[in-house]
Amino acid sequence: MQIPVQHNDGKARIGLPHNFDTLAMPHFREAYNGAFDSTDITEIEIDFGNVHYIDSSALGGLLLLRQRAEAAALTITIIRCQPEVMKVLAMANFHRIFNIH
Repeated sequence: MQIPVQHNDGKARIGLPHNFDTLAMPHFREAYNGAFDSTDITEIEIDFGNVHYIDSSALGGLLLLRQRAEAAALTITIIRCQPEVMKVLAMANFHRIFNIH
């Protein structure tokens, strides 16, 4: 599974797969680790445009990313959420700890 990462103007945009689940987690970690290796990145955008399913391991992965980003003074923004995924994020109160657009 390939998770694309685009670097542009100080942002790393990570595109997620249709199912953001346990199987995607190693690939997600690999994708965001690259953003931390770059010295010009100040924000990581997580693009949920293709995601139609998210499980608890993905929620945990987002929390781990948030902890690491805070330690590195990086901003995390979640973009393009589908309505069904937004419901899951809202139930987990992620709208209180992430920028969601």
